[in-house]
Amino acid sequence: MSICVTVCRFLSVLFFFSSFIAAGFAAERSFGPFSIDESRPDVISLNGEIGVGTALDFRRVLQAAPNAKLFVLNSPGGTVAMALLIADDVHQRNLATFIPKGSSCYSACAYIFLAGNERQVDGELGVHQISNDSNDLVSAQYSISDIIDMLNRFNTPTEVLTVMFKTPPKDMYVFSQEEVARFNINRKRETPVSVDSVEAVENEFQPTESPTSPTPTVVLAPASTETAASKLSGQAEEKLSAIEQYAKRPTRMAVYTGLDLFGDDISSVRTKDAAQCARNCLAMNGQCKAFTFNANPRVSQGPNCFLKASEGTADGNAVAVSGKFLSSADPDPQTFSMGTIDPKLALFKDVDLPGGDLSSRPFKKNGTAQQCRLACIADGRCIAFTYIKHKSECWLKGAIGKPIYGSGMVTGVKTMQTFSASSIISLE
Repeated sequence: MSICVTVCRFLSVLFFFSSFIAAGFAAERSFGPFSIDESRPDVISLNGEIGVGTALDFRRVLQAAPNAKLFVLNSPGGTVAMALLIADDVHQRNLATFIPKGSSCYSACAYIFLAGNERQVDGELGVHQISNDSNDLVSAQYSISDIIDMLNRFNTPTEVLTVMFKTPPKDMYVFSQEEVARFNINRKRETPVSVDSVEAVENEFQPTESPTSPTPTVVLAPASTETAASKLSGQAEEKLSAIEQYAKRPTRMAVYTGLDLFGDDISSVRTKDAAQCARNCLAMNGQCKAFTFNANPRVSQGPNCFLKASEGTADGNAVAVSGKFLSSADPDPQTFSMGTIDPKLALFKDVDLPGGDLSSRPFKKNGTAQQCRLACIADGRCIAFTYIKHKSECWLKGAIGKPIYGSGMVTGVKTMQTFSASSIISLE
């Protein structure tokens, strides 16, 4: 199959993805450093410094998002007085606070984070003493008193306060993930099942009297134990923490052409196209994190859709279309480069590369050409391989000699390839 045919097929697949799965990205509204996405009106984001008018901006964004549950933070800090006012609003509104991976919440931003009724640090949380340029000791003492009073209202761990007031204003103490766990900085909101709900489920298992029996007979009510458990489970799902909903629910799909996410398969099925493969992955309620679809039209039987528990191992393959699902907490994927040996474009049958072996012995006996190819990709020293079929021997090469005819041999040559998401599709 020519490269042109392959590329054209990929373009048609991408068009089908974009037209069938998503209608486009939702609009975003900004209020100073705050923003809300119309697709997620329960989430407020802070990106930027906390200035003198930021508390008023926060009141405006709260009016625009009255049902907000989660406050996502990424800020270097700023004016302490404004941060304390925002923190008080967060506390009063029972908002959850979250610092995603790749984000930071430093200095005055930390007061806002600690106000969350539930809170989680996946990025960086940094604290230090307040600065006082005027050298007004009385004013500084009042400020410290306000900070201590408010942080105590938020049930801030004592260790956090100790670190905060021991760190000079020009320094920044960033808590490690080990300290986040040890100091109990993260906090989950308790969501107990109501008494009424429990009683309703228990009533389904109360003994009843059989109308044809003179003595009471225990007759199981229509609902089974499994049904009752599912009811409680359903209530628990409705009360999932705002952070869990934000961090786990897939909101975008990054699509790659020419990339195979190899391994870690949950299952493999046959689908008519890549979009159907993606839908099968989404239907697994979060168990499936990624997929690879074999777009080779010559493969007319057997599975062509491979559903995965993780991204697996990246591998180049000209006829592959892969996708991985991203949550709101995940940043957009970065472009990356790696050495690949494309099984469609970089393998040569009946070709030998004499010399240049990385070892005087074959890398592996009784293996397959596929295993040999993957072994070369995984070895940074390997730039090519030759597999001898009749001996089942794999020879990894650190140098490429002059190719010659070799009956029953398979040779592969590694090339550097750059991958980036050809499309990021909103699932909202």
